[in-house]
Amino acid sequence: MAKSGHDEAIRAAILAIPPGEVRSYGEVARRAGLPRGARRVARLLAAEGDAGLPWHRVLRADGRIAFPAGSPGHAEQVARLRAEGLRVEDGRVRRPPPPEPGLDALLWAPREA
Repeated sequence: MAKSGHDEAIRAAILAIPPGEVRSYGEVARRAGLPRGARRVARLLAAEGDAGLPWHRVLRADGRIAFPAGSPGHAEQVARLRAEGLRVEDGRVRRPPPPEPGLDALLWAPREA
């Protein structure tokens, strides 16, 4: 696969995912400036193999692992995610809900019209 600026942006977005956190293919694409590029993210990861990227932190939008259950890739991704402290159940990482806004955010939020 020829390297492009978009590919470099995708790699940077993947490298920016902190240990113990996950992002969807779509979230990675949006952070790379490709709002409709989820499949491009998946193709890049498939073509690159491990290549030093924390590929295991990229999941489907619903938190599921994209590899088929029982495959070596699925087992490897589950092991890596669990090693980072994430809970994986039935091939899915359950992401916590976003935090409630703090008092400052509630007090200083713009008023709705």
